[in-house]
Amino acid sequence: MEKQKQSVRIRQGTADDLPRIFELIKGLAEFEKAPEKVTNSPGQMAREQDYFRFIVAEIPETGYIAGFALYYPVYYTWVGKSLYIDDIYVEPAYRGQGIGTLLLENVLNYAKREGMHRVRWQVLNWNTPAIEFYKKYGVELDDKWINCDWYPEKSRGK
Repeated sequence: MEKQKQSVRIRQGTADDLPRIFELIKGLAEFEKAPEKVTNSPGQMAREQDYFRFIVAEIPETGYIAGFALYYPVYYTWVGKSLYIDDIYVEPAYRGQGIGTLLLENVLNYAKREGMHRVRWQVLNWNTPAIEFYKKYGVELDDKWINCDWYPEKSRGK
């Protein structure tokens, strides 16, 4: 049975959306098989909101937020002013309706308008549907670099 397409509105996220966005972040972490890695909270996100932007995919009839994209400006010495997409996520019940496309294209258009030289994001190597989706945009997949994460609260004085 084919899913019925919902109308959706993409809009800039607000502080009032943060509790729902955090629910979606936890859903993403479950999907990525890493729920224990989420240490953030809606309160922390509210305090740190100057460091990121986000858009939401909202069902106009109900106001329900079915997905989001969270991104922020970065500077890369090799290319200059850029944008990093930290998360794009659509709740499973709403997938296959073009919502992910709307979210990604909205962020990519924002990057163009802002004169960004590159947009970067990550995808897990086992997430084949996402990889195939991103390939449609002509992305360059890089299998040479390894992520390095350092957490001050876990360090031993280094």
